[in-house]
Amino acid sequence: MWMDNVILVFLGLSGGLAIAAGVFAFIINVGILPRIAGRTHTAWAAKKYENATLVGGIIGNLWTIFPLKMPIGYVGLGIFGVGAGIFVGCLAMAISEILNVTPIFSRRFKLKRGLILLILSIGLGKMAGSFYQLVYPVWKSLI
Repeated sequence: MWMDNVILVFLGLSGGLAIAAGVFAFIINVGILPRIAGRTHTAWAAKKYENATLVGGIIGNLWTIFPLKMPIGYVGLGIFGVGAGIFVGCLAMAISEILNVTPIFSRRFKLKRGLILLILSIGLGKMAGSFYQLVYPVWKSLI
């Protein structure tokens, strides 16, 4: 019985580590962190970005395995949501900039005007969806 649990723990940890290593390898290989540091004019902190990404990945893995309840309240949840949204937005924009998605998209659909409005509407749609996903469960629990 205990051997089954040991095998499950080993498989779970090795699978999680493999997935995390793949994500970090992708982020490093594509050059997202140096690109973010260059776009924000904070190249002096590139090493801090790499360390923060590594520590965040390790903490995220540990938090998934050993869930902790943190009494941060709605304000803390909002701060976390804003931080996570900024990270995902920076990650998506860095990937799209590196892969040149926007110029290819505009050429294929023959967009001459309105590209700025298209990008703005995509960003606002993501923001509205994230806001709804964050607020709806809280609003539902208050009613």
